Amino acid sequence: MTEAAPPSPPAPATAPSTLLLLVRHGETPTTGAVLPGRAAGLHLSKRGQAQAERIAERLAGLAVDGIYSSPLERTLETAAPAASGTGLEVKREPGLIECDFGAWTGAALADLAGLPEWQTVQHAPSVFRFPDGESFAGMQARMVETLEALRTTHTGGVVVCFSHADPIKAAVAHALGTHLDLFQRIAISPGSVSAISYADGQPPAVLTVNSTAGPLAELRQPRQGAEDARP
Repeated sequence: MTEAAPPSPPAPATAPSTLLLLVRHGETPTTGAVLPGRAAGLHLSKRGQAQAERIAERLAGLAVDGIYSSPLERTLETAAPAASGTGLEVKREPGLIECDFGAWTGAALADLAGLPEWQTVQHAPSVFRFPDGESFAGMQARMVETLEALRTTHTGGVVVCFSHADPIKAAVAHALGTHLDLFQRIAISPGSVSAISYADGQPPAVLTVNSTAGPLAELRQPRQGAEDARP
C-alpha cells in the first residue's frame, strides 16, 4: 500500500506592499522660465488646473489611504481635485516641499544657465549647495526620510504625495539605486505621476516614471489575502 505524500508546507505569506504615487504639481505661469523655489504666491495656470483634474480622474478605482502635499500653493491646488474625488483630507507634509534654492529663488533659468555653478548643478549635483539654501544631498535625504515615514504609516496602502520635480527625481534615483549625480537624467513633467512600491525586506520597485496618461489602478498589486478572497 502506497503511503500518502506528506502535505506541502503552506506558502509563505506575501509581505503587503505599499504604493507611493509621487505627483509633480501642475503647470504655473512661470514653469520652465523661473526657479520659483519656496516663494509664496505662485498658483496653477489654467493648464495646470486641467492637469490637476486629470490626476484625480486617473486615481479612479484606486483605494487611496492618504493624500499628502508640500505646503506650497501650487501643490495644494494640484492635490485639491484628488482630495475631492477620494473624500480624503489633504495633509500638509513639509518633507515634500521644493528644494530651498536660497539666493537663486525667483531667478530666471536663462540667467542661471550662464553661471559657472550651473554646470555643477547639472553634472555634479551631489556636491552642490545653493547659495544660502539647501544641498541636493540634503534634499534627497529629507525626501527619502519623508517617504519612508509615510509608507510606514500606511503599510499595505496607497499614498499619493504631491511634490516638486527635483525632490521627486531625487526620490526615484534613490529607489533605483542611481547615484545622485545622475538624477538630472530623470524627467518629471508637470502633472506627472511616478510610482514606487515598497515591501518590508525587499528593495523598492519603481513601477513607472513621469506618467501623464492612463488609469493608475493597474499599478496596484493585490493586497495580502486578496487572492484568497477571489471566487
